[in-house]
Amino acid sequence: MKILFVEDNRDLSTNLFDYFDARGHDIDLANEGLAGFELASTDQYDVIVLDWMLPNMDGLTICMRLRAIGKHTPILMLTARDSTQDKITGLEAGADDYVIKPFSMRNLEERILALVSGAAIKK
Repeated sequence: MKILFVEDNRDLSTNLFDYFDARGHDIDLANEGLAGFELASTDQYDVIVLDWMLPNMDGLTICMRLRAIGKHTPILMLTARDSTQDKITGLEAGADDYVIKPFSMRNLEERILALVSGAAIKK
């Protein structure tokens, strides 16, 4: 599975890379929003995991722009923003799932696998 993580926290990015790489996934990382949008809009991924609060372009904007250009890749928002309204806003922007930090890697992995499985069924 090919996963794009757009996360500005370098320690978390390293942990995400190490965890998912050890499970045999192909991982790309972007540490700021504009680079994440460029990768997401020009490369093919099975799933995109976006932080909301990013430098240069926030994850919500990335999500909306990807949907506006016709990208149907599953998107999971991974963020510290934890209000009910934040969740609604993220899902209305086009995210397929929403996970709040802090989180367990195992739970995140299961949510990602569910998204990818659901996307495969829709094809």
